[in-house]
Amino acid sequence: MVSEKWRILEHIYSYLISFTKTNCHFPLILSQFILYMGPLFLYILTSALCCVVVLGSSSSEFIYPNFTATNLQFVDNSGAFLTSRNQTFKAAIINPGTQQTNFYLCVIHAISNTIIWSANRDAPISNSGRMSLTATGIYITDDKGDSKWSTPVLQSSVSSLFLSELGNLILLDQFNQSLWESFQNPTDTIVIGQNLPVGKLLYSAISSTDFSTGNYSFEVISDDAILQWNDLTYWKLSMEPVAITNSNSPAEFMAINRTGLYLFGQNGSVVVIQVGLSTSNFRIAKLDHLGQFTVSSFSGSDWTKDFVGPAEQCQVPYVCGRIGLCTPGSGSSTPVCSCPSNFQLDQQSNCVPGDSSYSLPVACTTTNNSSQLNSSMLLYMMLNYGSDYFYNDFSSPAKYGVNLSACEDLCSMDCSCLGIFYANSTGSCYVLQDELGSIMSTTTNENDQLGYIKALLSSSPKSVNDSSNNQTQRFPIVALVFLPFTGFVLVVALGFLCWRRTKVSKIGEGKLGHPNSSSSGDLEAFSIPGLPVRFDYEELEVATDNFKNLIGAGGFGAVYKGILHDKTLVAVKKITNLGLQGKKDFCTEIAIIGNIHHVNLVKLKGFCAQGRQRLLVYEYMNRGSLDQSLFGNGPVLEWQERVDIALGTARGLAYLHSGCVQKIIHCDVKPENILLHDHFQAKISDFGLSKLLSPEQSSLFTTMRGTRGYLAPEWLTSSAISEKTDVYSYGMVLLEIVSGRKNCMTRSLSQSFGDDNSNGAHSSSSSGSGLVYFPLLALEMHEQKRYLELADPRLEGRVTSEEVEKLVRVALCCVHEEPMLRPNMVSVVGMLEGRITLGHPRMESLNFLRFYGRRFAEASTIEEVNGESNVILFPQANASLASTASGSPTSFSYISSQQISGPR
Repeated sequence: MVSEKWRILEHIYSYLISFTKTNCHFPLILSQFILYMGPLFLYILTSALCCVVVLGSSSSEFIYPNFTATNLQFVDNSGAFLTSRNQTFKAAIINPGTQQTNFYLCVIHAISNTIIWSANRDAPISNSGRMSLTATGIYITDDKGDSKWSTPVLQSSVSSLFLSELGNLILLDQFNQSLWESFQNPTDTIVIGQNLPVGKLLYSAISSTDFSTGNYSFEVISDDAILQWNDLTYWKLSMEPVAITNSNSPAEFMAINRTGLYLFGQNGSVVVIQVGLSTSNFRIAKLDHLGQFTVSSFSGSDWTKDFVGPAEQCQVPYVCGRIGLCTPGSGSSTPVCSCPSNFQLDQQSNCVPGDSSYSLPVACTTTNNSSQLNSSMLLYMMLNYGSDYFYNDFSSPAKYGVNLSACEDLCSMDCSCLGIFYANSTGSCYVLQDELGSIMSTTTNENDQLGYIKALLSSSPKSVNDSSNNQTQRFPIVALVFLPFTGFVLVVALGFLCWRRTKVSKIGEGKLGHPNSSSSGDLEAFSIPGLPVRFDYEELEVATDNFKNLIGAGGFGAVYKGILHDKTLVAVKKITNLGLQGKKDFCTEIAIIGNIHHVNLVKLKGFCAQGRQRLLVYEYMNRGSLDQSLFGNGPVLEWQERVDIALGTARGLAYLHSGCVQKIIHCDVKPENILLHDHFQAKISDFGLSKLLSPEQSSLFTTMRGTRGYLAPEWLTSSAISEKTDVYSYGMVLLEIVSGRKNCMTRSLSQSFGDDNSNGAHSSSSSGSGLVYFPLLALEMHEQKRYLELADPRLEGRVTSEEVEKLVRVALCCVHEEPMLRPNMVSVVGMLEGRITLGHPRMESLNFLRFYGRRFAEASTIEEVNGESNVILFPQANASLASTASGSPTSFSYISSQQISGPR
């Protein structure tokens, strides 16, 4: 339990902090009180405050009611929201393995990343599911808010949630008394300091990535510890040679410690059974998903298995599946699985009778199944000599001293019986009931014990022929009665369908483009479970005042401000370039986007798919897009605001790349697609909408997708497009955040910020000062360590060189020419937060910026002479960079800014 001293200090500290916030005269009152009480009280109070300040600053083993956590919220901390005092254990919402669908609230041994407990093992949530701590307990809900798991009803209100240094997750009341503990609700593992009492079971998981309750269980009984499969025992601790029985006293609980595994009785004062092990400071006992009970110790960086039961894997009931024959491997190698001689593998890799006319029965729940009483339909298929079954050593024969025929009859009369084992020497008949596990291959008693599996004749050839003959004889009579009527119905139905198709076609031609026009493919009744709202077109017409308040436009169409009937502000995107995209494809794509939730992604509130109209309804972002705040004439963004925007954008992209069930590559990261909410919270928009492009747009982006100035070099080569393409675009945006100017429209360093041209760049007061490619300038200033010269001049010294250096170095790492050298977005988040060491830009992978900058200057000069508005992008291929250094500007692509643009 928690030390009383630390608990008292924790409450003193919390009380002093809360009282100070609510009483501005507290320091004066405290000082006067100390003056009257004298030096003794001052000494005591100073010591206590020092302790609680240290506690409050270094400890994170407590959280308090009204706390919520999701995996997305703590994705950069591997889902952890709570750690024990010395950080030995952590509590986190994680997904085991590489799967991205099942997330669990877990307690984890931090240094080995081993899960020792999970809460919602049978009710996993998505990465946006939520853990909430309230005054009534812990609650786990899915992304829809539906309850998935919770602690039971508690005796009093919760004051805090505490993670002990032993790995015990404890709910405490206001008196620091335990209300509920994870140690008292084990899953498949116990640790040092935890007891497993009689009556509590450990249940295996389905697999290493699916924590759902499996069919194996471990239980402490009054005189032993046993393993069971579907309530059938297959192992006992007392049978192990290393297990020493010390007492006949009833066992009360099992525990492990530094020296071994023990069953204790008489309140822990008597050792009933012990297994001595080598000394270890940390060890766990676990029932793994393969059905073996293991005790393992951790030392340094490796796990060592100290004890395994059963040691022979073929003794595990389902190691080779149903009726799979398990042959032990040589030494400690994995056993070999095959099918018995009269069986073969089916398409699902299960062992089935080799004769396809027979099938394996399913156990019933009664004993009067007449279909199995007919002996002519039953067959007992013999297993290999030397076969055995796990349960034979833990059960008594159903009959003694009978012959094989009597043993078969016993099974034939019982529909729950699926097979038998018969011992010739004793006439013992063992019955296999309810479930069939794997068969063990053994060298003991090879000719004495024989196994048989009951099979059913699938169908009788005679009955099949008789049935066919009867149907043939009856067919003419049936046909004479029903055929004319059936023909009449078919003619009427075909006529109605033709009339309907003609009418719908005429309506479609007369009302082409009308929002309410119908077609055979209309999806008016189509619904998507989990999508927030499906709006009617008329409802959105009213909300947007007939689409009058235009707030933006882009590659997909126009965006309008709207007010729903509940006074909610929304942004309505009216898609005008959908082409002939199928409505079901549209709805499927929107369903994917509608179920993606992250604080740094614009939330899709709903959609409209009515007639030919396609509209998307988003949450309204009251500060507009980043380009308006960054390049506009409004108040200058302060440095911390820029850092927050950069970090929020990075977190959103990290979620798209690694937090979703399906990886999403945005392909058009730019300031116009980064929207700002209150307090300049950044949210990425227009992600995952590539399938909404019309065929004309899709063909444009076959070799290039994105916006000028942000296109990664691999777009122009045959290189694979990956999430590192977004990393490059993010790096370019980050440079613009630092400088407050467009990368491809920057003039000299002395440029004026008083004017703003049509392209969103700040124009120079001197038209003859020449254009500068800012990424190249950033590279050169990085080489010279002159970072302050890259910052937005409008900040007027309100930023330090170190702060600028941090963002510039991250940006340059992101724009490496070689995608493999770019960090992933999770690492970018870590660098911006300071948890990961800043990367070092690789000059050899940044030299391409010098060629871009040189060609940019040449092309800009040509454009100024010709008066053209086109802007240089990139060389046609990276492989030709060296050759283009001395080539002509015609070796570059000139494409209008309106031609290359993804969704805005």
